[in-house]
Amino acid sequence: IVKRALRMPLRFIAENAGSDGSIVVGKILDSKDNQFGFDAQEEKYTNLVKAGIVDPAKVVRAALQDAASIAGLLITTEAMVAEKPEKKNDSGGGMPPGGGGDMGGMGGMGGMGGF
Repeated sequence: IVKRALRMPLRFIAENAGSDGSIVVGKILDSKDNQFGFDAQEEKYTNLVKAGIVDPAKVVRAALQDAASIAGLLITTEAMVAEKPEKKNDSGGGMPPGGGGDMGGMGGMGGMGGF
């Protein structure tokens, strides 16, 4: 839960910049360089230290505190509240009863004789 929660700020920053957040997170996780990151303003991958982009400790601390709080809540809770899924009616709409009848009101068409 904590690992997933720590990925979310980067994902949202990338998505807000118009990039695919899951791809950005995946590419950064694949990198062995701990200074490698995504420059959202330029929409490119770069060395964040050399580029002068700093991750404020307050943001990281808040993300860790929130993740730990939620994880602790889930671990200690004996029950959870969720919405009950609605049953879907899989039957098709079909034709209305009656099937159109005998097309009443169209006089002179009886039998269409002579053709």
